[in-house]
Amino acid sequence: MYLIKCEDGSFYVGSTSNTDRRFAEHSHKKGGRYTKLHKPIKIVYKEEFFTKIEVLNRERQIKGWRRGKKEHLIKYGNRKKPE
Repeated sequence: MYLIKCEDGSFYVGSTSNTDRRFAEHSHKKGGRYTKLHKPIKIVYKEEFFTKIEVLNRERQIKGWRRGKKEHLIKYGNRKKPE
């Protein structure tokens, strides 16, 4: 599972078994519809999973988050927010 930061500051969440290949596809407008409209800049976060179900559940979870929570994940990983 990965998060890409786009040129307009938005984030794209996706999953693949090969992030380098998939990012290249996004960069050449062969990836998802979203990254055809929002130019991808770089992968800013990755997580690895053992099963497809785990990764799809995590991807769906993160897609439902607001921007601030995604930014916290990128900055701190899975650590709790500082008090």
